[in-house]
Amino acid sequence: MSRVKRPARSRRSPARSVLLHGTLLVASVIAIGPIVWVLLSSLKPGYAIQSSELTLFRDTTLANYGYVLTETNFPRWFLNSVIVAAFTMGIGIFLSATTGYAVSRFNFPGRRPLMMVFLVTQMFPVAILIVPIYTIMARVGLINTMPALIIAYLTIAVPFCAWMLKGYFDSIPTSLDEAAALDGCGPFATFWRVVLPLARPAVAVTAFYTFLTAWGEVAYASAFIQTDNKFTLAYGLQQFVPQFNPQWEYLTAAAVLVTVPAGLVFFFAQKHLVSGLTAGGTKG
Repeated sequence: MSRVKRPARSRRSPARSVLLHGTLLVASVIAIGPIVWVLLSSLKPGYAIQSSELTLFRDTTLANYGYVLTETNFPRWFLNSVIVAAFTMGIGIFLSATTGYAVSRFNFPGRRPLMMVFLVTQMFPVAILIVPIYTIMARVGLINTMPALIIAYLTIAVPFCAWMLKGYFDSIPTSLDEAAALDGCGPFATFWRVVLPLARPAVAVTAFYTFLTAWGEVAYASAFIQTDNKFTLAYGLQQFVPQFNPQWEYLTAAAVLVTVPAGLVFFFAQKHLVSGLTAGGTKG
């Protein structure tokens, strides 16, 4: 029996290997450098941050975190952001998943125009949409309320996520829907019991995207929210950098605290992110 010859692996030259690893090292430093700087700055007093002398560690202290957590409205801003992000994520997943499934599986009048509208909404920057959305919110009496922010963030997240989930649902065989129908499942039961469990990677990406959309957004928050006790974190952090006396030590400490929930969401969703994004890119 003749053996199948496998092509020999091309070996990288030492110069190319050094160049590749050097490039990756520089890229890693550029990516991680600002994060490390913020973290180290949050452990310094104000005079050390504003000093012209560049030091990694100087008079290290946790007082900045204590001040932010106990002497400011940071806990209230944190709670507001959690509420807004949680509702945006929950409602966004439901609307995006049901819309994506309907467009993927059913042929109804207005199907293509609906998806085109979703696509067109992604072409407009947030700055252009603030005025019309603000006018609508003012007429229905939602200014300075958290529902205004939730609705505004859904207008950003749902169109993109619906497109992505539609692509993922297209990759799931329709024979599963037909088998479920033979077992007596209606369209919603098929979606809930059969298709949605198979779409966990895409749902994880949707959850991650909708959460981050609400968690770090500041333009809508600054336009719709007017009182301190209703600020979200992203908008509340501006209180630490007034025009004439910026408090960088408190801003950096608050910024580190803000990244913790986003990091936890990413940690739990990371195993689904790559597969969800790649599968959502299939052509429908």
